[in-house]
Amino acid sequence: MKIAIVGTGYVGLVSGTCFAEMGVDVTCVDVDKNKIDNLKNNIIPIYEPGLENMVIRNKQADRLHFTTSLAEVIDDVEVVFSAVGTPPDEDGSADLKYVLEVAKTIGQTMNKYILLVTKSTVPVGTAQKVKAVIKEEQRKRGVDITFDVASNPEFLKEGDAINDFMSPDRVVVGVESEKAKELMTKLYRPFLLNNFRVIFMDIPSAEMTKYAANSMLATRISFMNDIANLCELVGADVNMVRKGIGTDARIGTKFLYSGIGYGGSCFPKDVKALIHTAKQNGYDMQVLEAVEQVNHKQKEVLYNKLVKHFGTLENKTIAIWGLSFKPNTDDMREAPSLVLIDKLLQSKCNIRVFDPVAINEAKRILTAKNQIDSVYFATDIYDATLEADALLLVTEWKEFRMPTWSVIKKTMKGNLVLDGRNIYDKNELQSLGFTYEGIGIS
Repeated sequence: MKIAIVGTGYVGLVSGTCFAEMGVDVTCVDVDKNKIDNLKNNIIPIYEPGLENMVIRNKQADRLHFTTSLAEVIDDVEVVFSAVGTPPDEDGSADLKYVLEVAKTIGQTMNKYILLVTKSTVPVGTAQKVKAVIKEEQRKRGVDITFDVASNPEFLKEGDAINDFMSPDRVVVGVESEKAKELMTKLYRPFLLNNFRVIFMDIPSAEMTKYAANSMLATRISFMNDIANLCELVGADVNMVRKGIGTDARIGTKFLYSGIGYGGSCFPKDVKALIHTAKQNGYDMQVLEAVEQVNHKQKEVLYNKLVKHFGTLENKTIAIWGLSFKPNTDDMREAPSLVLIDKLLQSKCNIRVFDPVAINEAKRILTAKNQIDSVYFATDIYDATLEADALLLVTEWKEFRMPTWSVIKKTMKGNLVLDGRNIYDKNELQSLGFTYEGIGIS
């Protein structure tokens, strides 16, 4: 089976590579010539554990190809996946220009039946817009070629995306025809031989499912952060509370960890887009609006703890461990670290940062914000803490879990440790002479 995937960002490249791993002949398409040239030379544009080796292996097996032209391959493929970006506009709505551009190209170049599958996260009703664009381009050509559209939202976790794709909890597919259903069943069957977990539904429901899933997870995060903040005020321990409610089968344990707010490419964007969709239809998503407000405030919680502890922060040296929005990725979109750095720079702090993967991405972002000269990029965790008045744990990378605290005690000027992910033992650090604060721990 031959397919094309348009867009070689996070979703497109992971999806294309995993399809190729299961024997599908895949061509990944991107208008960015530099990105395609790099991929042809085994230079991967994103960090995802295991992805580089899988790309190289499938290229060598001649199952994975890269091009800048969809028109070159459209006559050879049965299915085209659209995995292009849908960045948020200023009003929070999803920008569909790249999605509709893919539809336009297909309408202009298709010569036989094509199934166009939207894998990008798009608002309800996008499929109808895509169909209209394809039909209009066909009308301009004076042709009437049968095609189908489908929705196949992704549910990949950055840092564990390959496992998610190869062994999915479920595959959600929205279709309008039996032919589209048969093609999608054929494509996904190898992944799900032991337990065929494809959930077919109408396209609007599939489009909504992605937003609803991410918004529910974001809600759980903000809820627990709200509880954590209250725990500190009343003398409770949010870790105990989490265990107490997580054992309830109706609630479960996932996404109940308190911290310093969610970030990344999905949750912030999708929550905003769903709120916007509701407003377009005359409805207020009051719960999600509160979720967003809590998350914005939570990204400042470590800064507020610093101010409470020191009063003025001018000329203080602050060490930050972790820059990416979560471990096992270099993604810093909407990362709490960026909010923290902004606040610290406004307070005229000296900042020393370390991240095992996201340093280059951080340098790119801070250069664009004219902040690069104000931040010291450390070579390791101990270099970051040199002469620091306080250490802030922002991203819970594995290599941060068991540092040699005796070395850190000697290299730091102060003794304050603010644990933004609650991964350290309060009693242990206090016994070593540190002042420790977590999130939701009194």
